[in-house]
Amino acid sequence: MVHEVWAVGDAYEVYVGRWSRRVAEAFLRWLDVPAGRYWLDVGCGTGALTATVLAVADPAQVVGVDTSEGFLANARARIVDTRSSFRVGDARSLPLPDRRFDAVVSGLALNFVPDPRRTATEFARVATSGGLAAAYVWDYAEGMAMMRYFWDAAATLDPAAAELDEARRFPLCRPEPLRALWADAGLDNVEVQAIEVPTVFADFDDYWKPFLGGQGPAPAYAVSLTEEHRHALRDLLRVRLPSSPHGSIPLTARAWAVRGIATDEPPQASHVASPTHR
Repeated sequence: MVHEVWAVGDAYEVYVGRWSRRVAEAFLRWLDVPAGRYWLDVGCGTGALTATVLAVADPAQVVGVDTSEGFLANARARIVDTRSSFRVGDARSLPLPDRRFDAVVSGLALNFVPDPRRTATEFARVATSGGLAAAYVWDYAEGMAMMRYFWDAAATLDPAAAELDEARRFPLCRPEPLRALWADAGLDNVEVQAIEVPTVFADFDDYWKPFLGGQGPAPAYAVSLTEEHRHALRDLLRVRLPSSPHGSIPLTARAWAVRGIATDEPPQASHVASPTHR
């Protein structure tokens, strides 16, 4: 049994947080929310999206909510801005009042929530009438190359690893399921957009070492292996990954983003759910 961990902020940053920040910038440009608005970042993790909102969207306030105390501690340490605050909370039952935020957003967290439908309804509930609800998730099936190479190599050595592949586990991370999720939550004018960013690794170690941090499905699988098996996986990846003449590894990462507008009548608030790590 592979036990996924979402607690060590620095390890997560090196693994995928650094690439999330690039997607966040493009995501916010697409949303184009006016300055001076109130934002909620659901599943804020180490604060990649929160920090980007503060840097480029000129908000009045940003509240970040996450189930991981470790990630929140990292976010508080990284983000020193009086317009930001962080609190523990479950995306399925947000500890916040109806119609509070002009923009409710989430980066790379939606697919890890046990009940995405309930979560989308919560987004619609806490958004102001006419406010924006939006999220982005990795395209695990095709577009997130660093993970696609990893799982394809893992399944070559261990066919059982295919069951752990995010592409199989998270069918939500595709355009039509995202569109349907937002529409079913009662959001209007739903749109889905692809966002692609370069993910260039300085060398093979820059690619491989983040998988040894244990944060998330692929790293959790890597650290669960015997040393011999892990070295075999490392060596197969070294052969398969593309490289430039200077030794860098040029990959790309695609995310799917969805947005919609909250209607006049908020959905009925959900009952309190016990916290769960994403």
